[in-house]
Amino acid sequence: MTPYASPLLSLPGAVAADAPDAGVAAHYGELFREQRALARGEGLVDLSHRDVVTVSGPDRLSWLHLLLTQHVAELEPGRATEALILSAQGHIEHVLYLVDDGTTTWAHTEPGAAPALLAYLEKMKFLYRVEIADRTGEFAVVHLPAGSIAGVPDGAVVRETPHGRDVFLPRAGLAAFAAGHGPVAGVLAYEALRVEGHRPRLGRETDHRTIPHELGWLETAVHLNKGCYRGQETVARVHNLGRPPRRLVFLHLDGSEVKLPEHGAPVRLAADGAEGRPVGFVTTPARHHELGPIALALVKRNVPVDAELLAGDTPAVQETVVEP
Repeated sequence: MTPYASPLLSLPGAVAADAPDAGVAAHYGELFREQRALARGEGLVDLSHRDVVTVSGPDRLSWLHLLLTQHVAELEPGRATEALILSAQGHIEHVLYLVDDGTTTWAHTEPGAAPALLAYLEKMKFLYRVEIADRTGEFAVVHLPAGSIAGVPDGAVVRETPHGRDVFLPRAGLAAFAAGHGPVAGVLAYEALRVEGHRPRLGRETDHRTIPHELGWLETAVHLNKGCYRGQETVARVHNLGRPPRRLVFLHLDGSEVKLPEHGAPVRLAADGAEGRPVGFVTTPARHHELGPIALALVKRNVPVDAELLAGDTPAVQETVVEP
């Protein structure tokens, strides 16, 4: 299969992003200018590399309600939500960013995730009146930041959240929409604002054993008082009887360092030095237009909340995101 390349990579100054965001621009030559524009509610972000899945049919919401961590049985048209699909052990397998238009539930998810997601959903159809489709080839996701007054084409499906609007556009109209609603910002600017907002992302803040409690997803993607779903026993047990083994933290990194620690770089207690035992790992590093170098990291629950840390070789001060 030919690797995806967005038509917006042909815009002046575009520098292609690396995985997991390959196929769109990391930036268009001025990272901080792009961030500032988004923070002002201007421009857009090309997320056309993300996968798009739809579920239609009269049973779609009641059926999805049985499979997802979120309460969606009575999801109102136009109301955005997010939901997880867990393993039987409660580990996060998929994250879906959802909206229903009254006849179809739309979701975007991580690049390349649709085949495995659809395989699971198809297995779970049974006699329910639902139709599942991978619409990635037809529709592209574009993000308009919070405060944007940009109009969207008639009939376009929109997820409106406190962080902005995700618009599902026909792929054929992507370049024209960007031309009329720029400036276009790269995914590095989008990711920096995500890190600032302490918002986790599958594949960055997660590994094969992450549970929702560790990342704060209980507040946004899990409904604690709905019926059973796969992995619910773990969610309920940890919530009611215990504490998650790890917790998400926000890091202010030493601005004198030229290089950011990479995703997966070990996090250690500064008191133990560079040879100390790791107590976690960096999940998403970023350069922010106001805060400087920052990162999210996943650390052991028992790491003191006031402990100074080393992210790779970079000194870091932590802020609590998930309480220990």
